[in-house]
Amino acid sequence: MGSRLDPDLARILPLLPLKDAASLTPSRARHDLVALADSRKDVPLPQPAAVADTQIPIAGGELAARLYRPTRRPTGTLMYFHGGGWVAGDLYTHDRLARTLAIELEAVVVSVDYRRPPEAPFPCAFDDCYAATRWAASNIATLGGDPARLGVGGDSAGGNLAAAVALACRDQGCPLAAQFLIYPATDLVGCYGAEAENANYPSRSENGEGYFLSLEAMRFFARSYLADPHASLDPRASPARAGNFAGLPPAVICTAELDPLRDEGEAYAKHLESAGIGVAYFREPGMIHGYFGMGGASPAAEAARRRASAQFKDMLVGGA
Repeated sequence: MGSRLDPDLARILPLLPLKDAASLTPSRARHDLVALADSRKDVPLPQPAAVADTQIPIAGGELAARLYRPTRRPTGTLMYFHGGGWVAGDLYTHDRLARTLAIELEAVVVSVDYRRPPEAPFPCAFDDCYAATRWAASNIATLGGDPARLGVGGDSAGGNLAAAVALACRDQGCPLAAQFLIYPATDLVGCYGAEAENANYPSRSENGEGYFLSLEAMRFFARSYLADPHASLDPRASPARAGNFAGLPPAVICTAELDPLRDEGEAYAKHLESAGIGVAYFREPGMIHGYFGMGGASPAAEAARRRASAQFKDMLVGGA
């Protein structure tokens, strides 16, 4: 793996989940992420001013969500979509990160428990995240937010969903103040198994194994999410294929040097910049996929997350 990898992350790499990706199943992926969260259950959780579970009304029922509120109000509101390859991850696995963001951003964070594939394939997760964002826009005062400071964000698959929701909000006249895309998957065409598509993003081969998230795991996740592979051309699945990026909110986009998703995240930043959108782009050296949750083990990961969060706070909350 060479000396580029942060030595503190190198020490915990053998402890991280998603090994033997060729035999991944939804149940094992979910179990692995819960076990990873459980491994830190003796570490005290960050404490925002208030944390409460709620239900968001959507077509056909309700959607579970968790609200994290800071002391100051009104303030910015971040709709947060968790990672986990669309398949895994939930309110519990990302509770610590959501708490941390609420404190660092001094913003309301709404963590959304969207439906997961393969039980609920594309576009169910997108539909849930979009519906939750529209609900928040209509209930922003109740949440303690400022109507002019609603943003979307997420990590990995959640970054994919956040970018897709930002596109939909632009098209449907629901203005957003900012988007926070943390090592996002932005181009699912080929489901990470097509050589011609992978060649567009060299990091897929350079970092395809040995650094926690593997290319094989991404194939499993993308194919689980997209029951119809042709749906990968839909911008709701592949925001990079939108074609028109004008009018989107400014973005903080983070990638990790040793992540197979690095280059598609960087390419998305360039798409936005070419359309005149303000972008703060962080390509973090020595980092791997998931580093936002690894600050307890790596001071460099902690510093990287704080840099990006501070930039996003300026973008979303400003001088509120």
